[in-house]
Amino acid sequence: MLAANLLEAVQGNPLANDPFFDEQLDQSDTKARIVQKYFYAWAKVITPTAKQMNNKIGYFDLYAGPGRYKDGSASTPLLVLQHAIDDADMRSMLVTMFNDADENHSSSLQAEIDALPGIETLKYKPDVLCNEVGEDVEKFFTETKLIPSFTFVDPWGYKGLSLKIVNGVIKDWGCDCVFFFNYGRINAGLTNPKVRSHMDALFGKERVDALQIELKDKTPEQRERIVLENLSRAIKEMGGKYVLPFRFRRGNRTSHSLIFVSKHFKGYEIMKSIMASESSTEDQGVASLTYSPADASTPLLFSLAQPFDKLLKDLPEVFAGETLTMREIYEQHSVDTPYTDKNYKEALKQLELAGTIKTDPPAAARKKNTFANHVKVTFK
Repeated sequence: MLAANLLEAVQGNPLANDPFFDEQLDQSDTKARIVQKYFYAWAKVITPTAKQMNNKIGYFDLYAGPGRYKDGSASTPLLVLQHAIDDADMRSMLVTMFNDADENHSSSLQAEIDALPGIETLKYKPDVLCNEVGEDVEKFFTETKLIPSFTFVDPWGYKGLSLKIVNGVIKDWGCDCVFFFNYGRINAGLTNPKVRSHMDALFGKERVDALQIELKDKTPEQRERIVLENLSRAIKEMGGKYVLPFRFRRGNRTSHSLIFVSKHFKGYEIMKSIMASESSTEDQGVASLTYSPADASTPLLFSLAQPFDKLLKDLPEVFAGETLTMREIYEQHSVDTPYTDKNYKEALKQLELAGTIKTDPPAAARKKNTFANHVKVTFK
């Protein structure tokens, strides 16, 4: 039944007491905006090519929820569908699949979808499922060729979240994923033998063994860096070339993260720009890629890392003796850093002014205070 329902939704042809939906807190609102902004931007990039294929794009949510928070505000599934109703291309192309293991959630979501004005104008009726996310779902996504799609995986804890699911939903052309990483619970779970199978599914057995040794006697800050680094490595080993986390902090602790995964730099670039705009603080013009009300209220305490100064120092060292365009520098250096193209352009303008680099065309021949992607840079 699961495979048949999913197959119809995505091919070319226990959360009942979940407090998340009680109200849309600031952090939940930020998470929803990031997902929605990326989906809309992703769709614009993918649509022209998808029209030449089978004229379909997909949005899949494996833990969709009831459709509305208890304060009445619409959650992401309804907002995505409303956007599709209002967009001519999406009305005729978008295939959606919303799943939730809680029958109350899935039936509520179905009723909310049915009540959306204009829902009948969508070419493909939204598919609402009620299934546990486990080995059957892993097998389906691993073995099924998907249409270009964006998948959101947002479990409350860690059950159902696995490397195989992440790899399965991004393996085909045009497929990206964002998943919710409950750092607080997973950090505790890494040393809890009762949930070892879930940790193995997420990190891999050998990596969990190594993590249990590496994490001993580490500070909370060190543990967080180690856990996220190992998660990123595990994803990349399975095909997710670009991995980008956005952290949510309560006080001085990370509670959870959104993890973006893509095989293409363009998606990585778009998502980094969105996450930068949603960051609560920035340091020297470099976004924190973090949402933290505490940081936002005390910006002078946010960071002493001076990340832009580090970029100014790194570029002449990394590219010494080389000649590259601004875009080539950005694509080669920015992965696994918080820097956006705006940061690189500003850094290169300052290095040019200092005489550290030579440019073609030089500043005098360009429009004032600009640094286009095609400008060639020679590092001394």
